Amino acid sequence: MIEIARTYTFGAPPDRVWQLLMDTKALASCIPGCQSLDPDPEVEGRYVIRLSVKLAAVMGTYDGTVQIVDAIPMQSYGLHAEGRGRPGFVKGKASVALAPNAAATTLTVAGEVEAGGAIARVGQRIIKSAARLMMDRFFRRLQAVAEGRAEAGEALDAAEEESLDRVGDDD
Repeated sequence: MIEIARTYTFGAPPDRVWQLLMDTKALASCIPGCQSLDPDPEVEGRYVIRLSVKLAAVMGTYDGTVQIVDAIPMQSYGLHAEGRGRPGFVKGKASVALAPNAAATTLTVAGEVEAGGAIARVGQRIIKSAARLMMDRFFRRLQAVAEGRAEAGEALDAAEEESLDRVGDDD
């Protein structure tokens, strides 16, 4: 099991950040390599996702699900995710917490990732680095949307570069 903890600061109030975290269009535009993110018609709060990952040993297309659990609006929620692709499988759990910080929002993510198949053979350090990189890219993009610096596509890529200095530290 690989543990990951990160903290991010958004120049937007918690209600704006929460709104984006619950908006599948905003999420899909911010998740690196996201090809689709759609509500699962069979289970409330669960989404079907397809990702194309282009990071070394975890490179490939993954199909999976993401389930939101234990949501306390504007404060916190949990995520259960799993995905499978040619390189293997990944499973994970995370808790996400939002806290007001003057006119900003501090968002903390703590999670665990498990991998199997060819991915697992590359080692935990590489998987942890890839997971951190993807999380950081996602949250830099979400920061840009929350702060009104970008909406989608190439504008997000440019805004992401501006946010590089805002990425939090590991706990």
